[in-house]
Amino acid sequence: MSLVRTKITLKNVKDIIRAEDGHIKEAEIRKVNVEALVDTGAWTLVINEKIRKKLGLELTGTDTGTLADGAESVYNMAGPLEVWWKKRRTICEALVLPNAAEVLLGAIPLEAMDLTINPRKEEITGAHGDQIVHSVKPVNRH
Repeated sequence: MSLVRTKITLKNVKDIIRAEDGHIKEAEIRKVNVEALVDTGAWTLVINEKIRKKLGLELTGTDTGTLADGAESVYNMAGPLEVWWKKRRTICEALVLPNAAEVLLGAIPLEAMDLTINPRKEEITGAHGDQIVHSVKPVNRH
């Protein structure tokens, strides 16, 4: 099986809340479209420092990460961010590897969006079909 990549959109959750509250325009929500490497060996989403800054994500703490070569280190966590794949979404934090060459879509966000890897087609698909649409409606905070 070769490497599986997929397109995802990452958004700053705090910007989404500000837009819902009318403090910024929806067009001002910071977001990036990226091609992510699907990595079930990664436990969460992994981004680099450049993407963290572009999204304006705050550092939320640290956690341990083990690289493919077995090297273990402590890395910053950032978030919260919203991850979109087609019409599915989840909210999570990301492990920030300062110079990571690729975004990694790990096991927790894959599971949260009910996604599976189809090794025959070398792609990810919805575990129960791609027709599932999560209803995302602004919460009235007033």
